[in-house]
Amino acid sequence: MSYIPHGKKWQQIFINESSRESFLHESANLPFWQLTSRQMCDLELILNGGFNPLNGFLDKKDYESVLTRTRLNCGWIWPMPITLDVDQEFADIAVEAGQVVLCDPQRKPLGLMQIKSCWLPDKKQEAEAVYGTVDEAHPAVDYLFNKSKSVYLGGPVTGIDLPKHYDFPELRLTPKALRNHIERQGWDKIVAFQTRNPMHRAHQELTIRAARDLDAALLIHPVVGMTKPGDIESYVRVRCYQKLMNHYPAHRTALSLLPLAMRMAGPREALWHALIRKNYGATHFIVGRDHAGPGNDSSGKPFYGPYDAQEMVASYQTEIGIEMVPFKEMVYSATSKSYKPRNEVQENEEVLSISGTEFRRKLRTGEDIPEWFSYSDVISELRRHCPPRAQQGFTIFLTGLSGAGKSTIASALSMRLRAMGKNLTLLDGDEVRNHLSSELGFSKEHRDLNIRRIGFVAQEITRHNGIAICAPIAPYISVRREVRQMVESCGGFIEVYVSTPLDVCEKRDPKGLYKKARQGVIKGFTGIDDPYEAPQQAEVVLNTATMSVESSVEMIISRLEELGYLVESSEQAQSEVVKKQVVTSADDIVTA
Repeated sequence: MSYIPHGKKWQQIFINESSRESFLHESANLPFWQLTSRQMCDLELILNGGFNPLNGFLDKKDYESVLTRTRLNCGWIWPMPITLDVDQEFADIAVEAGQVVLCDPQRKPLGLMQIKSCWLPDKKQEAEAVYGTVDEAHPAVDYLFNKSKSVYLGGPVTGIDLPKHYDFPELRLTPKALRNHIERQGWDKIVAFQTRNPMHRAHQELTIRAARDLDAALLIHPVVGMTKPGDIESYVRVRCYQKLMNHYPAHRTALSLLPLAMRMAGPREALWHALIRKNYGATHFIVGRDHAGPGNDSSGKPFYGPYDAQEMVASYQTEIGIEMVPFKEMVYSATSKSYKPRNEVQENEEVLSISGTEFRRKLRTGEDIPEWFSYSDVISELRRHCPPRAQQGFTIFLTGLSGAGKSTIASALSMRLRAMGKNLTLLDGDEVRNHLSSELGFSKEHRDLNIRRIGFVAQEITRHNGIAICAPIAPYISVRREVRQMVESCGGFIEVYVSTPLDVCEKRDPKGLYKKARQGVIKGFTGIDDPYEAPQQAEVVLNTATMSVESSVEMIISRLEELGYLVESSEQAQSEVVKKQVVTSADDIVTA
């Protein structure tokens, strides 16, 4: 079955403006669902036509067909399950009401959804079908298993309003608006380029060549919804794209922003991206090696093969009506002082390159970045957001069993850093429980919520170039990973695993909690009848059974210096030299 062209056989239904007030009044008594960030992105693209042919969230039949056939139940190609996940309590209310109002975080109604299906998904089956793995190192698998709700609702949506964006509104073209722009420009071929990262000279050369080879106009179409955790935030990237647009031919290039929540699903994601760009008016789509891949799995192997995405899009391109353009690797020839495809480089040519890791290191340390790699105005924008680490905020997150020594180390570390002139906030586990989470119990749900609250506060401190020291037990890997992702979006995150063994912690038992847990007075106590999931890749590992508080603090300080977050001034360094000289002299006197 051929793909439905946007605007011909499909149109999203919005309520009439004349009946808007009465509609809102009548819907006031219906259940309201406050959309998550991902659901907001999905709904916007359902309503504006970016997800054509979808007219709502998938029902159960379409969901199952997408998993098994990469198609909707009617036969149209669609590779990604777009579902509305809710908790069981709300699902029961929604099914009884028959329809629900979907609203933004400010409770502004955006759509009315008819409930056609309600089911409990097999999330393991979904992960294997869509992402090809159940490894939680995959960000979408982690989201599916640890963040999404347990029940799926499916059904058509009537639009009330599109989500309102106050950042770069002139660049947020809907499919209809972008198609109108393309028509006004008289472009008959449009090659689209997908990105979730800043673009540099190699990307520019690649896209210009692709457009020139096809005699096509160029659409730079970056994702500004949810991307991979740890990516540079969209505000910064868009400013970089705007700077880069000054170096493109204005009469043949367009920049538009895509409010997509990526899943990093590799081949399926690439096909999904191609369909979306078709809806926005593109005739060609550049697909890179390992397009939308999340990197390596827990064993260090790539989740997807380098050409899997290109092969999948190529196999469907005739049916969906958009041609796949393979990404050409561009390298800089110092000999010819120009970029060229790697396969065109001669044996005697000198090729210069900077890896992504090396580029981030240069940003972190403030080193010069050559003009051949990226334009100076683009680098200036990145430096505003990514100053050298010594000027960034960061979070030190200590985790370990009760009695391991976290609070003692955190307190001593805070004193040491304050003595170095640092402003910081200490978020001790017990203090947070008293002042931020006093109403919470000790169920897994409440423990995770407590850690998320700590993570939110730490993120805001870090965002404003401060230092947060956190010392909760934080027994679960998934929520610690979530907090890391939150903080790393705006600064540094250093996980410190205080690995003091259980028997040592239990002997200390400063609060008598282990004794109560052994007696059954306390239920679900970490280390006794609730497991502690040890970190696998902590930046620092300490064992206070064999290490003093002083040496533990010194190890953390050394690691911070090694990572570049602490750089001693010449005055501080000289003070340390004098201090060591005085200590040495005193020891000599005592020895004598």
